[in-house]
Amino acid sequence: MNRTIVRTSDYGPVSTAAPQPACVGFDPELFFPHALATDQIEEAKAVCRSCPLMEPCGAGALSTSDLAGVWGGMSEDDRRKIKRRAGRQRAGKTASA
Repeated sequence: MNRTIVRTSDYGPVSTAAPQPACVGFDPELFFPHALATDQIEEAKAVCRSCPLMEPCGAGALSTSDLAGVWGGMSEDDRRKIKRRAGRQRAGKTASA
């Protein structure tokens, strides 16, 4: 496999290698807190916010049912709220059609 590295004076080395998740190297327990461990949830979300894969990780978490832990910067409660809101919006569009 050929990989190209481009060096520019403005940005430094740029690699075509796939980005690595920010959670690699962290204790996995950080991302699976107890429901009331708000400090731990916020710490896990902070790791996610620094991740180049936060968006696809979050999309995957939203498309999967019964997924525990913090994924894509969202806790279980966050994902539940987003899914509930999307369901209400779909129901509203169906009712008004």
